Amino acid sequence: MDELRIAWLVPEVGLGAYWQPVLREFTKVFKNTVFYTGGVWPGFDPTMPGSSAIQLVGKTSFVETTKINTGYDRGFIVVSPAIIGYLLEFRPQVVFPQAFSLWTVIVALLKPLMGWKIAIIYDGSSPNTDFRDSSFRTFVRRILVRFADAFVSNSNAGKQYLMEALNVPEQKIFTRTYLVPDAGALMKRLDRTKLPTLQLKRPIFLYVGRVTARKGIKTLLEACAILKSQGYADYSLLIVGKGDQREELEAFIKERNFEEQVTWAGWVEYGSLGAYFQQADVFVFPTFEDVWGMVVPEAMVFGKPVLCSNGAASCELIAEGENGYIFDPRDSQGLASAMRRFLDNPDLIKSMGERSRELIAQKTPETAAQAYVEVTSFLMVSG
Repeated sequence: MDELRIAWLVPEVGLGAYWQPVLREFTKVFKNTVFYTGGVWPGFDPTMPGSSAIQLVGKTSFVETTKINTGYDRGFIVVSPAIIGYLLEFRPQVVFPQAFSLWTVIVALLKPLMGWKIAIIYDGSSPNTDFRDSSFRTFVRRILVRFADAFVSNSNAGKQYLMEALNVPEQKIFTRTYLVPDAGALMKRLDRTKLPTLQLKRPIFLYVGRVTARKGIKTLLEACAILKSQGYADYSLLIVGKGDQREELEAFIKERNFEEQVTWAGWVEYGSLGAYFQQADVFVFPTFEDVWGMVVPEAMVFGKPVLCSNGAASCELIAEGENGYIFDPRDSQGLASAMRRFLDNPDLIKSMGERSRELIAQKTPETAAQAYVEVTSFLMVSG
């Protein structure tokens, strides 16, 4: 195992802070591992365990071809062709390319020459990343999957896409949750953070993320307006984040006259977010489209019940009625009804929050790394 050479090809690492602890654990088993990427994430600490495996390869950029109002913008990722030189020099025996970028194409084309095993990583499924309506993209992806020896999907939705749209045999797919929080790190950050003074009416419903149309905050505010019309005013909605939709949303709040219930925290540095999770009562994620949604497992680490849109693949972490509820991001009435359950039965907050903590405790960087160890072992013994 010490001699086995393994390469990860992840063009973008917006969630790099979560890859690093997985690498920390994975490299304890496979020390000769290199994680190639187009750039590190904000707050990257090269001294942290696992970081030494990360190798920068040129720059990665996204070229938008179609603007989508309530979903991911469509386009393609431009990656550095310099990866070819790195791979020819390193000569890995196992390659984990992420999704279907040009790097995956390169790995597939070089496979007959290099003889490596390929396991494609697919973070999750969503309409504007799957491109089920694009016959060309689907055709190209179906060709690429023929070169792969295995697949690792972070969600069941990703698995279904691979099987249904790309005709991948089920036995080749490892469905493992690998985009997970490092609970210990989150709690350590909390210890170093000065808690904000939030003099808000409880319960406090919390949203964390970008303030854009894709994130479905308008649906959340429509639900608040419905609650207002039904006589519910003793609660707070705390919105953490920034984006181009804030002015529009503030106008809506003023028009519907529930300004007293809404507090805007604005942008908060990542290391300080835990303080807001800690003080909230219920987390709400109303997104129209997210291939995962890390804020959901983060909220669970802090022991919060979650109201999660079915537009986020992370809704798979919600045990309906046990640690939260799943709703349609286009159904403000349904979301208002779910929020009302906590307003009418505040005892649910504690019991469901404890269940969230129990469920997410089963998904850690250690279990994520073990999943990749399992896949690597499968590749090495397969024909």
